[in-house]
Amino acid sequence: MNQFVRQQFADAQAAYSFVIAQGRNIETRIYQRRYPTFNYGLHVPVVTEGNEWASGTTFFTVDSAGEAKFLSAAGTDMPFNQSTRDSASHDFAMIGSGWEWNLEEVNQAALYNLDLNASNAIFAADKIERLLNSVAMIGSTEKGWTGFVNDPKVSRVDVAADGTGGSALWSAKTADQILRDVNDLIGGVRKRTGEVEWIDSLRLPPEAFRLIATKRLADGDGYITVLDFLRRGNVYTAETGQPLDIQPLRELATASQDGGGRMVVYRRDPEVLRFHLPMPRRVLQPRQKSIMSFETGIMARTGGTEVRLPAAMAYGDEITAAA
Repeated sequence: MNQFVRQQFADAQAAYSFVIAQGRNIETRIYQRRYPTFNYGLHVPVVTEGNEWASGTTFFTVDSAGEAKFLSAAGTDMPFNQSTRDSASHDFAMIGSGWEWNLEEVNQAALYNLDLNASNAIFAADKIERLLNSVAMIGSTEKGWTGFVNDPKVSRVDVAADGTGGSALWSAKTADQILRDVNDLIGGVRKRTGEVEWIDSLRLPPEAFRLIATKRLADGDGYITVLDFLRRGNVYTAETGQPLDIQPLRELATASQDGGGRMVVYRRDPEVLRFHLPMPRRVLQPRQKSIMSFETGIMARTGGTEVRLPAAMAYGDEITAAA
């Protein structure tokens, strides 16, 4: 080994210890950063249970068949109940995003006491969060997954086209018609499930949310917005006394079958739907890639959004125009 190669090898070893020392704080810094624009947990319950390296998850459902009836003391026709069991499975997959440095960058960072990893780590974490959010909301064609806004098992209807000019758009409707559209969708879930399921959450395209947040209607105490009234003037609140959780969601802006706005009503509970995240973001140990370069990355494992009780959800389409 000539002197030049020996020197490069020694420099790389010294630089590697610097990389490792800085790398210890990468994960903490990343987890301190917040991603409000990718807050899929606000809309879909995130489940991190189970082994992070499992290939997937399996769950079981139990139901019963039978009846009760009047009997005679001398009768022999006691009705017996039977239980039925079913199972379903859901696969997990791994995602990742990384970055690298060379010997010059590492030594210059050490010389000037620069944070070598901060920006690259945040950029990689941002890419991971973007992909997780996309998978949670719309699924993945590569994996054959659907998401929160487009699950084919969920009941779907077009809202009534009785606005100005026969339009279904909320911009062409009165406050009463908008309130009716929402309550009809909520009430439909209640009716289809034999009054079993509650709807406690409503998600809207941003345009629809802004419309009801600014559209006023007369009230006994003066003027309030449609959004204010809707939070307490809905089927769910009338029956439970609890306010309806209403949030905007940008992925709903083009989620309808015709590319228009879609609203979603649902019970926000892991029993109904869940975003599988058995392994949240994890920063990998840096490694020396070659004699003068280093690399590391961030990984996560997810199974996407799984709707387990589609009857506890419903889609209402065409409330805003296609983009």
